[in-house]
Amino acid sequence: MNLQPILEGSVSVLRPLQSSDFASLYAIACDPLLWEQHPNPDRWQKTVFQTFFEGAIASQGAFLISDRLTGEVIGSSRFYGYDAEKSLVYIGYTFFGRIYWGKGVNTEVKKQMLAHAFQWVDRVHFQIGATNYRSQIAIERLGAKKIGEELVAYVGEPEKVNFIYEITQSTWSGV
Repeated sequence: MNLQPILEGSVSVLRPLQSSDFASLYAIACDPLLWEQHPNPDRWQKTVFQTFFEGAIASQGAFLISDRLTGEVIGSSRFYGYDAEKSLVYIGYTFFGRIYWGKGVNTEVKKQMLAHAFQWVDRVHFQIGATNYRSQIAIERLGAKKIGEELVAYVGEPEKVNFIYEITQSTWSGV
């Protein structure tokens, strides 16, 4: 599976994240309100975001998302946890600047990523923080079903609960 294709929608373009993208992506991520429901609410801090960004680069599945019309950086997402034997990949670590909230950008990005993933896998999972209600609602609108919970520990933090959601190729309607 190609974990970093270029994906284009009517509003957004996803391209492989590069080390040189740090400043432009941090200009979005430095907003504390982006992270208020997230299991790691300090991600707006530069040193915390630097760790996140380095993980994104190392994953070799991360995207920089830009506005198709203006070219402005609007967020990021990634594929991770690809397992060909289990026919599974995860989509996550997604965030957008607040001016793009509620405008269908997240839906378009997830649809692009799902359509791409379903060329190689039968199942896509999403890990969402138990208190990240916005993300839970958004993924349920795409047809994802909660299938479990897990404890996760971010570096230097206590364990927290993530919910696991799933969309299968056979049930996804491309909403």
